Amino acid sequence: MFSHRLAWPPRENRLSILLKEKRRRQEPLLDLTESNPTRVGLAYPAARLAEALADPGVTSYDPDPRGLAAAREAVAAFCVRHGQSASPDRLLLTASTSEAYALLFKMLADPGDAILTPRPSYPLFDDLAALEAVRPTPYPIILEHRWQIDLDGLAGLLDGAGPLPPRALVLVNPNNPTGNALRPKERRALEDLCAPRDVAIISDEVFLDYRFETAAGEDIVSMAGARPSEKPSVLSFTLGGLSKSCGLPQMKLGWILMHGPESLVRQAMERLELIADTYLSVGTPVQRAAARLLLMGEEIGEEIRDRVRRNRGALAAAVPQGSSCRLLPADGGWYAVLQVPAVQPEEDLVLGLLGKDGVVVHPGYFFDFPREAFLVLSLLPDPATVAEAIEKILQRVAG
Repeated sequence: MFSHRLAWPPRENRLSILLKEKRRRQEPLLDLTESNPTRVGLAYPAARLAEALADPGVTSYDPDPRGLAAAREAVAAFCVRHGQSASPDRLLLTASTSEAYALLFKMLADPGDAILTPRPSYPLFDDLAALEAVRPTPYPIILEHRWQIDLDGLAGLLDGAGPLPPRALVLVNPNNPTGNALRPKERRALEDLCAPRDVAIISDEVFLDYRFETAAGEDIVSMAGARPSEKPSVLSFTLGGLSKSCGLPQMKLGWILMHGPESLVRQAMERLELIADTYLSVGTPVQRAAARLLLMGEEIGEEIRDRVRRNRGALAAAVPQGSSCRLLPADGGWYAVLQVPAVQPEEDLVLGLLGKDGVVVHPGYFFDFPREAFLVLSLLPDPATVAEAIEKILQRVAG
């Protein structure tokens, strides 16, 4: 009676079972997996948010499958302020980044087609691909002096993934959780690889506003960023949204920004508009409030940036050079990757942290790291929680 797109029932592991029991008992936890900015003690302008959503225009319904013109104008202005090339006629609004992926997979791929996705990265891609009946094919993110795309490995996948090349390449910029971001040379290399093979690039840039300082000459760029001397040769879709850029996941507004050869952009917009018109999922209130929410979100985003930088600084100070642990380099994002001695399986380590210390962290295998042992830590929680959890982690590793 039911489809086989997803395995059912969902598999539980020892960590999820123990965590569920701890929460059922309401035991105190130091949660370094928290990714919801509304639950980490940030100051939200509640009255201003309510006022923004009280626009009298919410009483009428005049849908546009691309999104209301005023909302697209506000999003385009936001993107330009944040260093991207954007115009309202090349934007399509969605209810979330996940929905953006679903629309793009529908448009770009037929059932069974391959979509290239980064590894290590967030495991959501497997479920999103399964729901659209496409085949996720991982390409490697490797650790040298920093995390970066293995361009040689990617080239081999593009030429050897089957009788047909993959239909799209998913890029997360900065990647979650490794934090590596796109350099100008990497962007050109990706375009040179994808354009002659008719492979579109989907660049998820929800964490791009949370960049760290990098070495001189190592600029971080957007797929939608300015190109001084050349036009983009490949069809690309840059994803963003209120959830991460503005710390407003409850408002449910995302967007797809299109770039590439004019004829391909036009065809893509026509097809996406038809698909979006089938669902019309973006609510009127959030579109009417978009301009004000984006302005408020910049303030919230700055608070998140300060929190993340402070917590990463505390983690770096707690893990000095010569320590048995290593804080791995990152260009941006909300997460830190801590490499620890591989003296026991990651699952046993995180179970010990949870069961004996009340500390919740993600093991590296959750994100398909190629080897052990890595811990993935959220930098969103309040600094006191992060400091206490770090102390317990280091004691557990040393013990």
